[in-house]
Amino acid sequence: MNCYLCSKIFLMRKKILGIKLLLIISLIVLLSILLFVSLVFIFPDYLSKTEKVNANILVVEGWIPSYALDMAIKEFENDGYDLIITTGIKIAGYYQVSMDGYLIFYTGNSVRDNENFDINDVEVDAYSELNGPNAAHFNLYINDSLIKDVYATTRRKKYEVNWKGKLSSIDSVMVQFDNDMRNKEGDRNLYVKEIIFNHQIHIPFQNNSEYVIGTLDSNRRIKNNCTYFSELARNFLLSKGLDSSSVISVPGNGGRGYRTLSSAIAFRDWLKVSDINVKGINIITLGAHAKRSWMTYRKVLNPSYKIGIISLPDYINYHSRRSKLLKITRETVGIIYYWIILNFY
Repeated sequence: MNCYLCSKIFLMRKKILGIKLLLIISLIVLLSILLFVSLVFIFPDYLSKTEKVNANILVVEGWIPSYALDMAIKEFENDGYDLIITTGIKIAGYYQVSMDGYLIFYTGNSVRDNENFDINDVEVDAYSELNGPNAAHFNLYINDSLIKDVYATTRRKKYEVNWKGKLSSIDSVMVQFDNDMRNKEGDRNLYVKEIIFNHQIHIPFQNNSEYVIGTLDSNRRIKNNCTYFSELARNFLLSKGLDSSSVISVPGNGGRGYRTLSSAIAFRDWLKVSDINVKGINIITLGAHAKRSWMTYRKVLNPSYKIGIISLPDYINYHSRRSKLLKITRETVGIIYYWIILNFY
């Protein structure tokens, strides 16, 4: 009888334990769903909030893409700012080709004395913002002669072609991006790092190229002789006709993990030595990064300044629900990380 009761008690406890486990699993699933819904539908509005102030200085984070810089120009011209300040840390990696045009590499002395081969390997280190039918397309030219056309993938790789001729006869290599587009899938952009000859001669975009927007005879040319994103953004704004006296580059020193903080500190230090009468400051950035930028600048700058934030549409990072979720998650983690370090600042 005792054994029977023990067996019944054991089975009842096992059943209760199973019910508790089921409730815990259900609660975890429910919380996960709520977190997912918050990240996808609620948190983006919180992170991307725009709250402008009356201002005479417009700060533009220099890493934002060209379409966002176009929007920054409209903001600057329509709202009567005195100055537009571009910020940003050192450039590393790939050049973003975000409008139809030509990225022209000038080979110079890199290949002038090279007569080793009659047939050479030419590689373009590049990747696309989008994949599949939305992939970026580019044509590769050597000395104005088309040698290859490519649909790039989102995987970073080297696109290779054999070219017959002496390297010393090459004056330039052109990468023509010709299918720029924004649609519901996102922004179709191309990223190019360098041109490589025979797996040995590397010619990076920085200090060796210029970007011609539109057709080859266009006057809109951006020389890629910049060290910082702040300089790159300033060059773009000047190429659109803004007066050079109204656009100031303020470069920041720091790694990618401290990009926003480094830029805010550099801007603060620049303000200290300038004679600008600050009536208000609006900061332009992209999408969900707005909350982190706003929080950082308000912490770093003089508390007497009125500081606003303008969040521009993020066409690049929201081309799928998965990428949107990853972006929001990354920015949420970034805000927590910045909140911690700013409290010790």
